Order: sequence, then structure tokens, then C-alpha cells
Amino acid sequence: MNPFLQSDFLVIGAGVAGLRAAVELAAYGSVLVVTKEAVSESNTHYAQGGIAVAMEGDADVALHFEDTIVAGDGLVDRAAAETLVREGPLRVAELMEWGAQFDREAGQLLRTREAAHSRPRILHANGDATGAEIGRALAVLARSQANIRFAEWTTVTNLVVADGRVVGADLLDRDGVLSRVPARAVLVAAGGAGQMYSHTTNPAVATGDGLALALRAGAELSDMEFYQFHPTALALPGVPAFLLSEALRGEGAWLVNDRGERFMERYDARLELAPRDVVARAVWREGMDEAGRQARQVYLDMRHVTGIDLHKRFPGISAFLAQHGLDLHRDRIPIRPAAHYLMGGVRTDLDGRTRVRGLYAAGEAACTGLHGANRLASNSLLEGLVFGARAAQAMLADALSLAVVPDAEPMRAVAVPEGLVAEIVQELRQTMDRCAGLLREENGLRDGLALQARCAEALDEIAGRATPSREIVEAQSLCAVAEAILSSALARTESRGAHFRTDYPRRDDERFGKHSIFDGKYVTFAD
Repeated sequence: MNPFLQSDFLVIGAGVAGLRAAVELAAYGSVLVVTKEAVSESNTHYAQGGIAVAMEGDADVALHFEDTIVAGDGLVDRAAAETLVREGPLRVAELMEWGAQFDREAGQLLRTREAAHSRPRILHANGDATGAEIGRALAVLARSQANIRFAEWTTVTNLVVADGRVVGADLLDRDGVLSRVPARAVLVAAGGAGQMYSHTTNPAVATGDGLALALRAGAELSDMEFYQFHPTALALPGVPAFLLSEALRGEGAWLVNDRGERFMERYDARLELAPRDVVARAVWREGMDEAGRQARQVYLDMRHVTGIDLHKRFPGISAFLAQHGLDLHRDRIPIRPAAHYLMGGVRTDLDGRTRVRGLYAAGEAACTGLHGANRLASNSLLEGLVFGARAAQAMLADALSLAVVPDAEPMRAVAVPEGLVAEIVQELRQTMDRCAGLLREENGLRDGLALQARCAEALDEIAGRATPSREIVEAQSLCAVAEAILSSALARTESRGAHFRTDYPRRDDERFGKHSIFDGKYVTFAD
């Protein structure tokens, strides 16, 4: 064991939730923040549109609460939503005091509107780089704290459990050195799992590691069937699914099919500003041919928008499009839905506590019930700020002491044939695309579980004899999260929010106005 790594508090993930928690904890003990790559590489960094916050008094807060409830399609935990909108203004004001710079005009904060919001309340930074600015400000503050250390390019391979309590973790650095690290408390803030789908707006680090670690340690996952697909990701052959922010539609973008027709009026009276689940399914259906294949191109069109310099308003998006010969003022932009955000996660209370002593979760990796069946646009960054701080406060209030940590098992030293794990992951992604995408049905979900089990068996056999590696950890994490999604989607025989069953197309509040809970084997439902 490397004594340098022993810490009072271990934080897994360096996005907005993890960094906000680390800053809160630093005054009370040593903090180690573990991240698989550089601190700047997280889902937070790629969040473009903005951060939703009601800063105009009680009436504004009440409207933000109602918008969150409505978007969640009957499944939002009201106490969680109340916590978010009430504490959000304080956390954002605090963030600005720490140096975060949001866009202003004549000294006043600029606010935009996004889908399912009743009024403009979205703050943004550098046009379309809000997450990067929030992450930058928090990272600068965290690095200035003597009590916070970073283990970059480091993978958590296992949470150490002794006597029913998480007492530390096993860390694998980029040189292949494994260390067992004791900690008084561990926070999972490792983001989502978009990499389980072939098309995702998430970076390569988003492989569900935190969820899989927590599940193996005895925690529960909740609402895993609700995976949000962003309706407007760039669709160019050979180009990653680059996010085209919802703020584009907030500024007037239309969605048109391959005949040049606006089509959202056929799906929802709110048109392009309907909730994401509605828009994503509409885009998907417009892309289908008569045989049900994705064979028709759908576009985002801003050529009619006047009175705004789109290059200035969206500099990052404009620069990326320019690399591929596209321009928001001149061209229709080809789009398709892509996996974007996991509404479910590690089941916690409003203070980030899981059912396992010593283990906490916050941000996209956690599920308080805040988002219900469909996250309201731009609530995610605010969630990280609010619940990252609350989880840290719970860790401090619980005041757990360092415990005796059992010795680690000896490392194995067998190499895995090159490409073998990647092949299994590719098969898993294709399974999830086909069986647990925007449209689902029983036979497909059952087929998906059978294929997922085959992938899990192959990965377990490899892991049982091979040298530990980030690649294996990530593959097993994706496989575990896939099982949770498929199982939860199969159990919820209704359609609600981001979960749409073609064989059960209606919402069923009497049976399923509840949250799903997956314990690693079974799915149950509870209020």
C-alpha cells in the first residue's frame, strides 16, 4: 500500500459533483480525488448548453420546480426537486464567487430558454462551453486546497468492504501499479455510462464504473430503464456523435425531415421545445423508412434565424461544424439521437447516502429520483453542485473513522489477447442499440439479456485469469450497467418519459408510478 494515498475521504470522479464535494470536505480532512484521465476529462467538461437556476425569487423557484416535475413525466421525487431548486441559487452564487464566469451583457447575466422550461433561466459560459467553465473554476479552487490531492490516469478497480461497510478502494495507475487505499468514506461521482451505446455524446471515460463498483459493494441502482437520448447529435459518417446543444432550439432552430418539412407539430404542440424524450422519438421515427430501418436523414435547420450571430453565440459548435464544411447560417445540419444522460443511478437519499455504510453517491452516478423519467434540460450541472455539496456534508456528519482494511489479493499476471475485450464490448453495444434504445419491446429485451449474459460470462472468465487493466474494468462495468437497464426496462411494462415500450405504449400510474430498484439480481418497485 502506498501511504501517500491514504486519505480521510476518497472521491471517485472529477466532474462537477466530485469537485464540489472535494472542496466541501477539504476543511475537515485529507481528500483524494481519483479520475481515469486528466481532471478536465469528464461529462461535465462537455456540457454545452448551460446551467438552469431560478435566481429571481420565490416565484421563479416555484416555476423551476413545476417545470422539473412536468418534464419527469409523473415520477419526479418532489422533495429532491424542491431541494434542487431551493438550494440551486445559493450554489451558483457561490460558484461565481469562486471565479466562474457566465456570459453577461451590460453587466447583467444572460439567460436563455431550453426545451420544457417555462421561461429563460439557463446561464451559459463562453456561448456553448458552460460545463468546461464550471469544471475549470472548481478545479482551480480544488487545486489551491492543500488537503486535496489528485490521482489522475487512475482506475478504481474495486471498493473494499469489511463488516458491511466500505472502508477503501483498490486503485490501478497508468503504469499498472495496484494500491489498496483506506478511507473513512467514499463518494461515487463518476458520471454516466453512455459508452454502452454505439452513438453517444459522452466522452470515452463514461463507462458506468461508479455504478458497477457500488452495485458490487452492495448498493442498489434505481430508475435504470430511463436513459435519455439527446435528439440532436451530429450525424456524419465516421464522425463521433458530437452534441448539438438544446440551446440551438432555444434560439429558434427547426427540425426538418428529408423532404424539408418541419414535423414536430405531428408529435407535440410544444414543437421543437417539447421535452427531450418526445423530440428524440420524433427524430427517430422521422428517420425510419417503411421497413423500420434508420434510412432517412433528419436535419437541424437555423437558416431562417435572424438577428443573432450564431458563430458568436455558439463558438464551439460552429468551430466543430466548420471542420466538416458545415455552417449554422448556411446549412441544414444532419442529426440523429444519441445516448446522452442516465436518469437512474446508485440509489441514495437526499444527502447522497446509499444503503451501504461508508458509501455515498452524487451527480449523474446517483439517483435521488430528481429527474424522474426524463431530465429537464440543464438541470444536470445544478444537480452536481447541489447534491455534491450535500453528499460531502453527510460524509462529515456521519464522522466515520478509518477502519482496518484487509490485505489485497495478489495480482495476476496473464496478458489478454489483443482486441478480445474490445470485440466483446462492441457486441454489447450493438445489443444495447438494438434491444434497449429509444423503442423497446419484450422479445428484444429478453434477447438483450441473453446476449448480455454471454458477454458477462466471457468477461468474467478473462478477468479471472488476466492482469487487472482499465480496459477490463470498463468492459465489466458496461456489462453490469447493461444488465440493470435491460432488467429494469423489461420489468416496467408501460411507457413513460425516456422509456418507451412499443408493446405497452401507455403510461400506467396505478402499477408503475414508482421507482424501479435493481439489487444485482431482481427488480422491484417502490415509492
